[in-house]
Amino acid sequence: MTGARPTAWHTVSHDLPVSPELERFLAGGWAPTPLPDGIRLPAADRTPARRRRLSARFPGERLLVPAGDLTVRSNDCDHRFRPHSAYAWLTGLTGEDQAGHVLVLEPDGPRGHEAVLYLRPRSPRSDGGFYRDRRYGEFWVGRRPDLAEAERMTGLRCVHLDELGALPPGRSAATDGELATVLSELRLVKDAWEIAQLQLAVDHTTTGFEDVVRALPRALAHPRGERWIEGVFGLRARAEGNGTGYETIAAAGAHACVLHWIRNDGPLDARQLLLLDAGVETDTLYTADITRTLPLSGRFSPVQRQVYDVVLAAQEAGIAALKPGARFRDFHRAAMRVIAEGLTDWGVLQTPEGDLHRRYTLCSSGHMLGLDLHDCARARAAAYLDGVLEEGQVLTVEPGLYLQPDDETLPPALRGIGIRIEDDLVITADGARLLSGALPRTPDAVESWMGELTEG
Repeated sequence: MTGARPTAWHTVSHDLPVSPELERFLAGGWAPTPLPDGIRLPAADRTPARRRRLSARFPGERLLVPAGDLTVRSNDCDHRFRPHSAYAWLTGLTGEDQAGHVLVLEPDGPRGHEAVLYLRPRSPRSDGGFYRDRRYGEFWVGRRPDLAEAERMTGLRCVHLDELGALPPGRSAATDGELATVLSELRLVKDAWEIAQLQLAVDHTTTGFEDVVRALPRALAHPRGERWIEGVFGLRARAEGNGTGYETIAAAGAHACVLHWIRNDGPLDARQLLLLDAGVETDTLYTADITRTLPLSGRFSPVQRQVYDVVLAAQEAGIAALKPGARFRDFHRAAMRVIAEGLTDWGVLQTPEGDLHRRYTLCSSGHMLGLDLHDCARARAAAYLDGVLEEGQVLTVEPGLYLQPDDETLPPALRGIGIRIEDDLVITADGARLLSGALPRTPDAVESWMGELTEG
């Protein structure tokens, strides 16, 4: 069963013409290539319960959760596609071939909803789309499941995408704020399988950080050493998972004072620090988010260690505040208290009271983590920012000091230093467990770790 439908092909001006003889020749002589019968998505057994939770919130309403669409990068080349996180959470489908697909929860009386997946099945060999369509043709972008195969993979009833247009209107997660909010809030607490996926992402990220330290001699010698670092980590991310969960920040020297420095076009200087903020995204789309600030010489200078020690103490205070029932903002407040006291001790601030420390910290000290880097972002403030922590939530703790190179309120020795220490934690019954504990955090441990990795 292919579910074939006539559609417009995506061709370009420089495609060669196809003669009738070639068209006839390409239409036949192909052997069957079925997918293995046993193929099933890793999350397929977990998605029905997730859909039932969503169904209970919108009785009698038609719900649409799109995977999203391809976006042009340049002319006829698209950006690499990643399906929307809510779609992936509800279907288990995470591949690049999901562009344009839509999950529909169809009202089904007392049973709540029936989940139906509208998708584009494999391009049939009965017309020329399989070799002429650059966006969706099998010879251009690879094999997709047919409808029957997709049903076996997902456990969902699957229908050709062309039939979506015949449906009456419904709520779409792409445009309906309430539906988007509920989908975010349903993902705030992770189950054991999700936590294991996040741990896997963290473990691969740890290996990527080790790769970076080993590559530092070559990166230091390159005129765009930040790019070298980005590339080394990206290789690990693509080899072990889907890629990076977000654009890698490889910020050397004063670039570390730019919160989202992703240009990564600067050189490395052994006298400076490297702030590396990077995370591997698994094939199931769960991402790690870890930051380490490393002395490029292998040793912190006295002033670098002075700043690092304050940031580390702030992170320790933030981690200590994590437990079920604590307010989400508690760990940030605990970390910022340490930062403000440190700035006061240095004479930068007159008092730790108030919020003037934010000139040097700029942003919050953490966020939820999961399928998205900044997970569950559409959740209401009452459930997230102003809410309380629950067992099973996963979040980052990442205080930082960003001492701008042109900030005349700072002593000259401190200017241009940016330090962030970021780790991933899961809330447990009595506190929090550090998922990223394999990477050292104290300055002495960082120096020893770097020395061991670069020996020889």
